Amino acid sequence: MRGEIILAKRDAEHYFEKAERYDQLAQYYKYLNPGLHVEYYNKHLRYLHKAVQADTPIQREQPARVRIIHASPDASAVDIYINGVRALRDVSYKQASSYLPLPEGRYQIDIYPAGTMVSTLISRKVTVEGGKFYTLAAIGPASHLRLMPILDNPFVPHGETKIRFAHFSPDAPAVDIAVKNGEVIFPNVSFRRITDYIQLTPMTVDLEVRAAGTNTVVLSLPNVRLNPNTAYTAIAIGLAEGKPGLEAIILSP
Repeated sequence: MRGEIILAKRDAEHYFEKAERYDQLAQYYKYLNPGLHVEYYNKHLRYLHKAVQADTPIQREQPARVRIIHASPDASAVDIYINGVRALRDVSYKQASSYLPLPEGRYQIDIYPAGTMVSTLISRKVTVEGGKFYTLAAIGPASHLRLMPILDNPFVPHGETKIRFAHFSPDAPAVDIAVKNGEVIFPNVSFRRITDYIQLTPMTVDLEVRAAGTNTVVLSLPNVRLNPNTAYTAIAIGLAEGKPGLEAIILSP
């Protein structure tokens, strides 16, 4: 077993080196040759995945799936490193990655201002379980940025849909989420809180965000389309006072 672990670590170092090399090539060709940029970036992701697998010799059969969203209203674009290797580059406000496959285990997540490795904005260890889905949300003002792990549940009974709500606006008070001119479906949601999912019949619906306990609408969400067999997370981001203003983005797998 000891020999297997040493060999795995050697393989991991080799794959991490190749992942970094392909990332450098991808960035070199980003504007010179978009086709080569895509080719090298896909190789970067493939070797990153191999490196993480090699560094975790004991794991469940199914990998975890992890996506990352930049939800800090005043933070600049960022680069995101997983176990010391850049996995995502130049992620801007409101941008969410696709799900990345990671074997079960504990990972070092470091977030830097894009193009630098001088001082981290966030440095945190995150543990993920095989077969589960996660969203890692970078939230709060840039001066107090934090990484919030969220367990996702994308599985929906056939023909149904479901939605939940996350409050990531750092200066907004608690809110109610309601059907337009109708009843509240998520009451008194405060900053950093993520509600449970509610299961619904697929529909297109007008929603509104109200100051908690009142009829004062602070944000309208018209024509929210909820398709069958899909799980959604509606996220309030931005600032109640100042710019960028309060808005909502809706994520689905």
